[in-house]
Amino acid sequence: MNAKADERKEERITELCELYQAAPNLSREIILSVDEATGIQALERIAEDLPIGPGKPRAREFEYKRNGTQTLIAAINVTTGRVQGVCGDTRTEEDFVNFIKQMIEINPGYTTYHFVADQLNTHKSESLVRFVADFCDIDKELGVKGKEGILKSMVTREEFLNEKDKKIIFHYTPKHASWMNQIEIWFGILMKKAIRRGSFGSKKELKKKILDFIDYFNLSLIHI
Repeated sequence: MNAKADERKEERITELCELYQAAPNLSREIILSVDEATGIQALERIAEDLPIGPGKPRAREFEYKRNGTQTLIAAINVTTGRVQGVCGDTRTEEDFVNFIKQMIEINPGYTTYHFVADQLNTHKSESLVRFVADFCDIDKELGVKGKEGILKSMVTREEFLNEKDKKIIFHYTPKHASWMNQIEIWFGILMKKAIRRGSFGSKKELKKKILDFIDYFNLSLIHI
């Protein structure tokens, strides 16, 4: 209720809506909505559920044991609905850059890669700027983080990442508007269908469940 207004809110919403609307016609460009789902808990119920009976719903044990957490970094193809992701222990700046690299490697051949992301600082990092500049063969001085040039601040880094005349373009949602990022909708599906009522004896079990659900979703729930 007391969130500070995003001065570029309408501009950002317009940019994203136009991008989403154009998606089906951009055969040589790919639009990937990306984000992290952090702190997904591997909760293990201390007793088995009681089965459904006549006039009786399944009874679920309310006490649980915590077996750690996992972070899912995922992307949804705005045109096809296909989801790709990696699951691990952290969501560092390096993790995000590596994920962007992986998305390009496993989706080769496009003239332009559009990434929709929120305004988390790791989505506007120095290492991300350096990767984009290198990938796009941009041969100019990037400056010094905190002092000058493209790398000076999050504002200058965002301006560079959002520039339209290069092969990788980042489009940022307004602050406090996660609903503009389509991967957030899919995270809700994941939690409802695979995580919320699960019982996981380890982080490894949780990770397998998440990755298996991505495969299931891509094979069974979308039409490519």
